[in-house]
Amino acid sequence: MSTQHVTDATAGAAARRVPEAIHRRRWLILGTLVLALLVVVLDNSILNVAMKTIATPAPVGLGASQSDLEWAINSYTLVFAGLLFTAGLLGDRLGRKWTLLGGMLVFGLGSLLSALAASPGELITYRAVMGLGGAFVMPATLAIIMNVFERHEQPKAIGIWAGAVGLAIAIGPITGGLLIEHFWWGSVFLVNVPIVAAALVAMALFVPDSKDPKPGKLDPIGVLLSIIGLVALIYGIIKGGELADFTAPAAWVPTLGGVLALVLFVLHERRTAHPALDISWFRRKQFSGSVAVVGLVFFALMGVSFFGVFYTQSVRGYSALQAGVLMLPLAAAQLVFAPRARLVVDRFGVRATCAGGMALIALGFLGYLLLGVSTPIWVLVVIGFVMGAGMAHVMPPVTVAIMGSLPREKAGAGSAVNNTFRQVGGSLGVAVLGAVLSTSYRDGVGGRLAQLPSALRDKAGESLEATLAIAARTGNSGLVRPAEDAFIHAMHVVAGLSAGITAVGVLLAWLLLPGRVPAGAGAPASAGASDPSDPSGASGGSGASGASGGSGAPAEGAAPAPVPVAPVSVAAASAEPQSGSAQA
Repeated sequence: MSTQHVTDATAGAAARRVPEAIHRRRWLILGTLVLALLVVVLDNSILNVAMKTIATPAPVGLGASQSDLEWAINSYTLVFAGLLFTAGLLGDRLGRKWTLLGGMLVFGLGSLLSALAASPGELITYRAVMGLGGAFVMPATLAIIMNVFERHEQPKAIGIWAGAVGLAIAIGPITGGLLIEHFWWGSVFLVNVPIVAAALVAMALFVPDSKDPKPGKLDPIGVLLSIIGLVALIYGIIKGGELADFTAPAAWVPTLGGVLALVLFVLHERRTAHPALDISWFRRKQFSGSVAVVGLVFFALMGVSFFGVFYTQSVRGYSALQAGVLMLPLAAAQLVFAPRARLVVDRFGVRATCAGGMALIALGFLGYLLLGVSTPIWVLVVIGFVMGAGMAHVMPPVTVAIMGSLPREKAGAGSAVNNTFRQVGGSLGVAVLGAVLSTSYRDGVGGRLAQLPSALRDKAGESLEATLAIAARTGNSGLVRPAEDAFIHAMHVVAGLSAGITAVGVLLAWLLLPGRVPAGAGAPASAGASDPSDPSGASGGSGASGASGGSGAPAEGAAPAPVPVAPVSVAAASAEPQSGSAQA
């Protein structure tokens, strides 16, 4: 019996790829990474609550227009998404701990400058600086998680990582509301500074470094093309919304230029020897399906979160703090369900779990069609909880699927792809759905603006907030109810469109994601596993290694159960050498 114990212990030590010292403090490391993640996500959720105040004329706010508000979000997400490829590669090449520390420093500096911005243009610029820092933070956190946790614990760790996003969404609006009620709008950015300082100390003390022993070269041409393409594309969409005319040259010319730049980016990535994005990864159905679902979810959600704050504050008359509390159910559902999503995946499989989660999100969007000027507010609370529950059963499984399909030493690049599609989807959602909202609102309220002086009509038609401000300034209270009705109609249009987009995501999840895969159904990882870099992703069958990463033992001592990644993912990744693991 003792010989058997020794044999099992030796086998377990051999299977373990994470150094023992790091393995013992893995949960402390995760807590530190969650703190870094919180500050990045927290800022965006705080900004949503502060948008109404920032749109208010000086001295209360900056007098930002609808376009300014969209760019305050998009300047961050565009820089973030455009540099994620390079940030992920630099982390793999130079060390993920050091790129994480550098990113946090830049993010903190950008937060301080944003708090002191004196105009919408300055705020947009400093938000871009924050995006630069965030580009190095987000992929590093997920890549480090993949290098300090063994395979069988990664779904749980990623669930907590995803749940931290829910926590940030929960405390962000409430924190923002408290700050807006008691301080000036810049406090929503200034609050980041002490959190960044605490995170920097914790990361320096506890987080281990890790890197790819055979990193690829940087791809400046690819990065430049991606930035040009994304900026031009979204600028054209925002401009079309401002002009209420997507056929205007100022709208379609940059849009077309952006599309062409992105096409060139893909062609360049296919030909260059050291691509920023390995296009061959997308030949795997599991990988491409997962990133498509991520992009669609955030496309729809960011557009809705953009108009949600104006519904609660401008139409319903709630304060910034009250509006933040009303967002709590969506975030609380994610916080509760995301760390437990792996249990649902074990029971029903990745495909059914993600498709069901997407269906819940679509149902939540349809619920927005019930909202009007006097609808009981509990309806919004229920909608938020349903959507949060849906998100919690989509993001952790697809993140595990994306990261599990790549070798551990490529975790930075894989995390960059995951976060790129998340951010690009969200940025496009704000731009496209924001443009639809703006165009629909302008069309709905346009007939009532004829009574205003010609110099005020265009400004009044930009947004609900602009109409209400001009109505108050001119004493024309007859504009208020038509403006609210026009906004409600525009919100319904966007919610219906978002529900349709999410329904497409349900189909993609069902058709492309792996189903129920019994643990240990296939050959051991050490025998017959394919090369993870093989574009076809073939492993010689549909079997999987054990949930413990090829050790043959089910996770947490359970009986054989489904694993939340495709068979190729676990087997291939488990067969990789230990060269990419964290160093003490």
